[in-house]
Amino acid sequence: MLDFRVHTFLAVCKHMNFTRAAEELNITQPAVSQHIRYLEELYGIKLFDYKNKKIRLTEAGALLHGVATTMLHDDIHLQGRLKELRGQKASLTFGVTLTVGEFVMPKPVARFLRLYPQVNIKMTVANTQELLKKLSSGELDFALVEGFFAKKEYDSLVYSTEKYIAVHGQTYVPQRKLTRIEDTFSERLIIREAGSGTREIFERYLESRNFQLEDYENVAEISNISAIKALIEEGCGITFLYERAVRQELEEGKLVSIPLEDFYVTHDFTFIWRRGSIFSDYYQNLFQMIRG
Repeated sequence: MLDFRVHTFLAVCKHMNFTRAAEELNITQPAVSQHIRYLEELYGIKLFDYKNKKIRLTEAGALLHGVATTMLHDDIHLQGRLKELRGQKASLTFGVTLTVGEFVMPKPVARFLRLYPQVNIKMTVANTQELLKKLSSGELDFALVEGFFAKKEYDSLVYSTEKYIAVHGQTYVPQRKLTRIEDTFSERLIIREAGSGTREIFERYLESRNFQLEDYENVAEISNISAIKALIEEGCGITFLYERAVRQELEEGKLVSIPLEDFYVTHDFTFIWRRGSIFSDYYQNLFQMIRG
């Protein structure tokens, strides 16, 4: 079990405010201050800097935050494993991004359920940023993401490397010949919401070319891949997404790949868990099991 003062430290980090941390923990603000002072004296470091009545983590505080977050995650996972030893039903709680959940995980999950029918499975589907928050809070054991993450905070294994492409509908007529990325700016771009890995990859590509989403004359944000594909099939514009997500539509001729000369992008689908976890061997075994 984590020391209650570490829980206080994590609450302060979450809110960057002593009063809000006290409210969350249902203790007084002086008690919060006392807990932080105890940790600073215990480790002989200063955890927070104060400037203009605002607090921020020191370098040492940031280091402790990363370690404490992993400890919290491991503590929650340990409680689950101990329940299993007491005869309670085993469970597996993990998160996946939208593309991964819809186009990658059905077969691995089905295989896992056949092998371990007694295990309760809870799969959360959300964008990368939401999953990272849930991992840090201990709500998830691990995640399979397509977006970017802080390598210093997570251990990871590459699940697959996926091709990222541009497509439009079979009957869609572009306003001009689409040869380079700039040629697509006059087309309506249909794209995922901010925070999604699919969108972040495209935005990072644009930035590498000194472009941005605002260069498109018309942008529509849709948070559902199936809806995006349906709109593209109806000739409502173009989109950029993983080839795996539209493989069937490409084979059936409902969608057409746009062969841009200056656009070749691949990205990893990555299995991640908190860095430094004492259960790293467990997560690596799960990875091998899921990957098949």
